[in-house]
Amino acid sequence: MNSLQCTKCSRWVENVGENAVKVTCSVCVLLAVGLPEEKKSYSPTGRPPGWHFMAEFVDKDGNVFHKGKEIKKLKGTLKPTKVLPPKKKIKRRSQDEIYLARHELKKAALKKAAKKQQDFLNHKINKG
Repeated sequence: MNSLQCTKCSRWVENVGENAVKVTCSVCVLLAVGLPEEKKSYSPTGRPPGWHFMAEFVDKDGNVFHKGKEIKKLKGTLKPTKVLPPKKKIKRRSQDEIYLARHELKKAALKKAAKKQQDFLNHKINKG
């Protein structure tokens, strides 16, 4: 393996083949071609998540899909599939929040018991 200088910027390029006469370095190639554009990995289709796992799915346009594969013969023959909204996730309470809630319940119970004793001492009897 040989080393040659780039014909445009004179940088040394390593690992050049034995028969090579001229070479262009990777920096000059990127400047000439430009940086490659990255494709977006996700593009929304307007269909609900998991539609391709459903046994049968009909979109708003009437396209019919069986397990993600479109069946063109059945287009427009079925009503669109009704999609339920996603279930709300329950936020777990932290240990501090649990302690605070328990403290509030105990405080309310103590207040109620104190009121009951006060009413008893003041001869206020609740009927019913």
